[in-house]
Amino acid sequence: MIPILEIKDLNLGYGNRSVISQMELLLRKGDFLAIVGPNGSGKTTLLRAISKVLKPKTGVICVDGSEIAILSHKSLARKVAVVPQESSMAFSFTALQVVLMGRTPHLSRWQTEGALDYGVAKDVMQMANCWHLKDRPINELSGGEKQRVIIAQALAQEPKLILLDEPTLHLDIGQQLEIMELLKKLSADTGMSVLAVLHDLNIAAYYADHLMLVKNGHIEVMGPPQEVVTEENIRRVFGVSAEVKKHELTGKSYVIFQPHAGE
Repeated sequence: MIPILEIKDLNLGYGNRSVISQMELLLRKGDFLAIVGPNGSGKTTLLRAISKVLKPKTGVICVDGSEIAILSHKSLARKVAVVPQESSMAFSFTALQVVLMGRTPHLSRWQTEGALDYGVAKDVMQMANCWHLKDRPINELSGGEKQRVIIAQALAQEPKLILLDEPTLHLDIGQQLEIMELLKKLSADTGMSVLAVLHDLNIAAYYADHLMLVKNGHIEVMGPPQEVVTEENIRRVFGVSAEVKKHELTGKSYVIFQPHAGE
């Protein structure tokens, strides 16, 4: 089976500054991979390279068997969708209009949306539990509502891989769990691969199939959460002490961080 994402010997940076060095990664259909690491460790830079915003210094990135270097941005957008950290709209588009923007990769230059596109938009908005918001201006929505609309916009591209950069940023706990449940369901039910940058190690360990801990542009450890989330790995990557336990009901690993001495 052709991997959805394959990265070989990837080196990324800005000017003379190296950010990611010799990274190797393989992601298959339906995989849910969460990337966690300290600030400045190269997480967002990696997403920028996969989405062809940043050109690698060296290395190869393949999506669904094709090198992204030879794909047009429009062709890549039919394979990969991106949900950024911050999504700002200068105009008060309705939620439905915002989601329909995700159909752009499937339209010719002067083509307008047709019945098929509206059908896809409705389907993905129902999937993301935001169809009831279709006539609401995007700028009037709450953080959680807006995030569901932006995810629906990404789904409207009908991608095989969705990249998310801190999708739960600025959301309350309930909204965070709702978004993560949605991503987990998409991965399990549709076979879409999910690559998400997260800050909350406990949320990442609970929802993701695989975890990648990165530090200084290198993959420190990658694998199933129960193998990755260890006290030693947390100390090595984040420089903090923690106690790792297993939840009695779910069997999932969770972390209790220890305060620094004197605090």
